[in-house]
Amino acid sequence: METDDVTRGPDDGPEPDDAAVPDHADAPRAFRLGYVPGATPGKWARTWAQRRPDRPLDLVPVPAAEAADLLRAGSVDAALLRLPVDRDGLHAIALYDEAAVVVVPKDHLLAALEESEHVPLAELDDEVLLQPADDVLAWPGPVPGRRPVEQPTTTGLAVELVAAGIGVLVVPQSLARLHHRKDLTYRLLDDAPSAPVALAWPVDATTDDVDDFVGIVRGRTANSSRGRRAEVTEPASKGRASSASAKRPQDGAGQGRGGMRAGGGARARGAAKGRGGKPGAGRTGGSRRRPR
Repeated sequence: METDDVTRGPDDGPEPDDAAVPDHADAPRAFRLGYVPGATPGKWARTWAQRRPDRPLDLVPVPAAEAADLLRAGSVDAALLRLPVDRDGLHAIALYDEAAVVVVPKDHLLAALEESEHVPLAELDDEVLLQPADDVLAWPGPVPGRRPVEQPTTTGLAVELVAAGIGVLVVPQSLARLHHRKDLTYRLLDDAPSAPVALAWPVDATTDDVDDFVGIVRGRTANSSRGRRAEVTEPASKGRASSASAKRPQDGAGQGRGGMRAGGGARARGAAKGRGGKPGAGRTGGSRRRPR
C-alpha cells in the first residue's frame, strides 16, 4: 500500500542545515519616508544616512491627496506633504512655503517678462486657467481666469494642455520644475496662494526614528540633546547647576531706567547711604581707620 509519507534513507544525504538558510528576521526595518510630488527629501536623506547607518531609509513617492491616509494606515512612518491637511490622528510641523508660478508656452506674452519679474494675479483674468483634480493650492478666494470646457485630471495632463495652447496653469514652483518641458516656461505670481510643505507622522507612532528625523529637518546637530525624546538623562550636578542658573536675573535685569549697567544697583545703595548725612560713605575706599 502506497503512502504519501516520505522517509529519508542513509543514501539520501544529510538533513538540510537550517542555519545555512539566510535569516533576514534580524535585518533592521527601514524607516519609510513618504513624499509628495515636488518635495525634495534628498538632503535630509543624506544626513540620515550619515547619522543612522543602522537604519535604512526608504523614500516612498505618494500622491498628494493620499499622503495623510497612507500615514494613518501605517504604509509610511512619516511623510513630507502639503498643507492644509486633515490633522486627525497626525502631528505636523510646517517646514517651508513654496511660491506659486504660472506655467505658459514660451511664445506666450507673459514669457516675454524677465525671469525675475513677478506677474500680478489679475493678469490671469483673461486666461483659460487649468485647475487639475490633483491641484495642491488652497485658493483663499475666487480662482482667476476663465474655465475650460473640461478640467484635466492630473497636473501632468494639465502641463500637456498648456503646451498645446489650451490654457495656463498655476502650480508650486517645484511642480513646474518637475514637469519641465523645453517648450514651456514659468513666471512667479504675486498675490497667489503659497504651497506650505510639512513633515507629518501618526500621533500614536512617535518613535525614536521619527524624533531623529524631526531633528534632522529642524537642523539639529547630531549631538543635540533634543534629538530623541526620553533619551537624555541629565546628571544630578548638572541639574543643580541648571536650577541655579535659572535663579539668576536675565541679561539687563539689573539695569536702571537711565541705562545704568549691571551692578549699578549696588552703587545706588551706596549713594543712598551717603544721603544719610555722611558724605563720602558711599564711595569705594571711603571708610576711615579707627584710632588705636
